[in-house]
Amino acid sequence: MKTQDQLKDMELPAGIRERYVPGVNGLTVHVLEAGFETPKRPALLLLHGFPELAYSWRKVMLPLAAAGYHVIAPDLRGYGRTTGSDNSFDGNYASFRTHELSRDALGLMMAMGHNSVSAIVGHDVGSTVAAYCALVRPDFFRSVVILSCPFGGVPPLPFGVEGQASPNLQPLAPAKDPLASLPRPRKDSTTYFSSRSANDDMLNSKHGLRDFQRAYFHVKSADWSQNKPFALTSGTAEEFARQPTYYVLDLDKTMPESVAPYMPSQNEIDACKWLPDNEIDFYTQEFKRTGFQGGLNWYRCTTSGLNRSDLELFSGHTIDVPSCFISGVADWATFRPPGALEQMQRKACTKMQSFHIIAGAGHWLQQEQPEQLTELIVDFLQHAK
Repeated sequence: MKTQDQLKDMELPAGIRERYVPGVNGLTVHVLEAGFETPKRPALLLLHGFPELAYSWRKVMLPLAAAGYHVIAPDLRGYGRTTGSDNSFDGNYASFRTHELSRDALGLMMAMGHNSVSAIVGHDVGSTVAAYCALVRPDFFRSVVILSCPFGGVPPLPFGVEGQASPNLQPLAPAKDPLASLPRPRKDSTTYFSSRSANDDMLNSKHGLRDFQRAYFHVKSADWSQNKPFALTSGTAEEFARQPTYYVLDLDKTMPESVAPYMPSQNEIDACKWLPDNEIDFYTQEFKRTGFQGGLNWYRCTTSGLNRSDLELFSGHTIDVPSCFISGVADWATFRPPGALEQMQRKACTKMQSFHIIAGAGHWLQQEQPEQLTELIVDFLQHAK
């Protein structure tokens, strides 16, 4: 990995600066911040998802700062210019579980002199981390904005079973994935992202890293007209497989192979104002330098059960700070996993005070529709109680 002084300059709007914060849970965290000129402002912490960076918040940071906040966006553990983690496949991937990413968030804000955060805002993987932070430290994270990926609540532990017969303790054969048994065999993207080959598949795609990223951003955005998500209700593999192939891949396909057929035309690329060539170039240079494995290690914690086992400690607990959910009308993540959206609204978040589906947006809310997103977040913060 290149040292910090070898990194290419980041093109940022005037008023956003870069910093490096050492000594955070074993990391040196790369941070973008706005609103830093005025001391003692209330803080907003913005957590990106996969495969993004702190850079993904570049369009919303200044408007949020103009609303009176110190806005802080880090590269998460394993991403971008944050260093100190073992990002290899064979390293300690448990250090990438949601619990550790949440500890990173808390440690960063304390290191930067904040003893509380007005709101933690998370997108995609970052939404899971934000929800966990609000769940376990409501004294510190005073409200939460969940983008794209709903928080369906804490997995329950068995209750009132002490009088039942002892379970059969014989080891069971691993259950076969029902998606793999379909007439058209499939696999979920989380399964794929957990595989040893995923990093190399994407980093060294035969189509080139830049074209893979362009196709992936395109196909999960509102620009791809076939994104017409709907709630999944039956729980069957057949229904689950109705999702696009970037979420439920053909069993023998890589992610680059899955999105390559939907590579936008040059006219579509030229018309993409939310992610022009110079901005996709930045993502390409960063992931070419670091690879994807650090980010992918979080998915391994999910598929292995590590993230669930941490959550089970809070069985029966809910998010009780003011909460907001925002997603895009063309974002399939809204309905993943099945039932999570309804559980979030009914039970998991007891103060869900704001809920919005943004027109003209797919998965990349803060990049596709930054103005609408900023307005909704500021309105929520002004009325949260």
